[in-house]
Amino acid sequence: MDEIKVTVVEPSGERTELTAPTDMGLSLMEFLKASEYPIQATCGGMALCATCHVEVLDGPELREPSDDEAYMLESLPTSTSRSRLSCQIKLSEEIDGIVVRIAAED
Repeated sequence: MDEIKVTVVEPSGERTELTAPTDMGLSLMEFLKASEYPIQATCGGMALCATCHVEVLDGPELREPSDDEAYMLESLPTSTSRSRLSCQIKLSEEIDGIVVRIAAED
């Protein structure tokens, strides 16, 4: 499988289903930025800034966040139990069908 489905829940509540490549080694953050979503990614994907914060609303079970990711998420005032840093989620068939909402600016 070299493509997966990623659904983004827009601020209006509308759902946009995107097809993402799995053969380029991209993170979800890189894919969302390339799809013109407003993700700053100030640190370039190093789990240092949390400007790529998303909420995972549905989809397959993700692996546990790394210590660095968990620390950044704990520092966010808008973090929820579904929060993740999109820079730490690799596009792979394991996440096919994931549904995310880009978190509001913190």
